[in-house]
Amino acid sequence: MPEGHTIHRLAAAHLRVFGGRPVRASSPQGRFAESAALVDGRVLEEADAHGKHLLLGFGAAGWVHIHLGLYGKVAFGGAPAPAPVGAVRLRLESEDAHADLRGPAACELYTPAEKDALHARLGPDPLRPGDSPDRGWQRVSRSRTSVAALLMDQKAVAGVGNIYRAEVLFRQGIHPHRAGRDLDRAEWDALWDDLVLLMRDGVAAGRIDTVRPEHTPEAMGRPPRLDGHGGEVYVYRRAGQPCLVCGQPVRTETLAARNLFWCPGCQRR
Repeated sequence: MPEGHTIHRLAAAHLRVFGGRPVRASSPQGRFAESAALVDGRVLEEADAHGKHLLLGFGAAGWVHIHLGLYGKVAFGGAPAPAPVGAVRLRLESEDAHADLRGPAACELYTPAEKDALHARLGPDPLRPGDSPDRGWQRVSRSRTSVAALLMDQKAVAGVGNIYRAEVLFRQGIHPHRAGRDLDRAEWDALWDDLVLLMRDGVAAGRIDTVRPEHTPEAMGRPPRLDGHGGEVYVYRRAGQPCLVCGQPVRTETLAARNLFWCPGCQRR
């Protein structure tokens, strides 16, 4: 599932490609046809992202809310758009570009009130200007749940997925099974600040790199990591491989149906 930096990149891309001008909207698959007809011909005025939710604002027509889920993808291309291939839920077109949405978990038309309700139920997003860790801390500091699970709880902090979860805990030296209530406020703020740094880098680069300069392939004289899930990382999908810092084998287990990765040497309980 795409993590928050990807959704913020998509919001910026939609605004760059379609913003400020009328957009043709259709649903070749048919499942969004009624709402697409309401959006068709409207100007894309705004594009917003909160966590893993993408929101495209079409003025009085409302907001197209998209959650990509596990299988959703957006593909941009030029004009004229080719005949749709496969199940295209939503196609947006301008005079010189098009974008096809396939396989999302959600694609629906929101009223402004429904958009506000979405923001209210989500936790703070490290990439949203003005968001702070305070609301997340209120939830985390009272919880017996592990910090690894809480970081994936979109009501505690929005936009963090499996990669950022594993990497920020490693970088802060926090064992993933520590209960949220066992963190102190300084540790939570450090996690938040690191997420802001890492996720902003992800927006800029279009991929997730989390290793510090002294642990890059060039600095360590090691081969670069080859993995379609991201760039240079410390523990994510490195189970059994030596930690780049202490040399102990990286461990993995399943937590809440997701793979968890950590280093027993650098993240002591």
